[in-house]
Formats: sequence, C-alpha cells, structure tokens
Amino acid sequence: MKGRPDLATDDRRGLVLVMTGRGKGKTTAAVGQAIRAAGNGLSVKYFQFLKGTWNYGELDVLRSIPNLEVERMKTGFTWEPDRLEEDRALAAAMWRSARTAVLSREYDLVVLDDVNYLVHYRLLAIGEVLDLLRRRPSRVHVVLTGRSASPEILEAADQITEMTDVKHHFRSGVLAQSGIEY
Repeated sequence: MKGRPDLATDDRRGLVLVMTGRGKGKTTAAVGQAIRAAGNGLSVKYFQFLKGTWNYGELDVLRSIPNLEVERMKTGFTWEPDRLEEDRALAAAMWRSARTAVLSREYDLVVLDDVNYLVHYRLLAIGEVLDLLRRRPSRVHVVLTGRSASPEILEAADQITEMTDVKHHFRSGVLAQSGIEY
C-alpha cells in the first residue's frame, strides 16, 4: 500500500512493550496495538489473563479479525482464598499456552494482557516471564499489561507506557459504562 513501510523487510526487531500504572487504559492500549498489528498484516495472539467470563466489547471486535486469535483464562480480577489453588492452576495452564505461542514463531505479536498481576500476586514466577522474553524469537513482539510491573520487567522492556490516574468518574459516583470501561 502507498505510504506504508514494507512489512516484509528483514530488519524488523521484536520489541517488548509494557503498559502499566494505576490509571485506566492498559488493556485498551493493548487492544489498539493488536488491531494495529493485525491491520498491517501481522499475525497476533491475544491472551487475556484475568478478566474472566465478562463479555467485553473489544473481544468481539478482536475475534472478528482474521489474523488475530484470543485466548482467555476464565477467572476474575481477584483471587479468593478458597479458590487460590484452582486459580493458580488456571494461570499455569494459560502461561504454558502463552509461552508456546511466543516460542512457536507462528505469531508476530503476542499480547499478555494483565500478566503483571500474575507476577505481582505470585501466581507466576518473574523468572518465567524474563526467561520467555530472553528466549523469544528475535522478530516476535510481546506486549505485557497490568499494574505493578516489576522492576525486572521494566528493565527488559523496549518501551514502557505508564497510565496515570489523574481523575476518575468512579470517585464522583459514576459507575462503569458499556463502551467506555468494558
């Protein structure tokens, strides 16, 4: 296409992109990155580690894109003490699938949405994530999202975007709205 760089060049270097911080928009930014990549002909695998079985509008859009696959962990935002082992097992299974996708050379971009929470809550060892980032094929881009990105993940990143919570309508009593928060 006119004006677009040649995506078939051999000089592409896979990047590690981190979206973190206490503000909203980390998942939305990752969704945008996935759509941009897919729109430019890259193959994308999008792993959603936390948001459970909630139906998000962006997932419907992602699933409609031919060269973009979505896989979800099917558990919620927080872990209850009586479900901790089940959640740990679900996280481990999802991590194995994500690891396989990154190493497979089948995808140009792999999004690990909310993976930073798994590391923060010790459902996934930081060493596992760092090992995967080191071992990924040189042309594979990886996006990691979630609050509380560890200093080690930040060090491994090529790009870090920090979302800052300056003002939020929740604090003035306005609840989450379809099309805005989910």
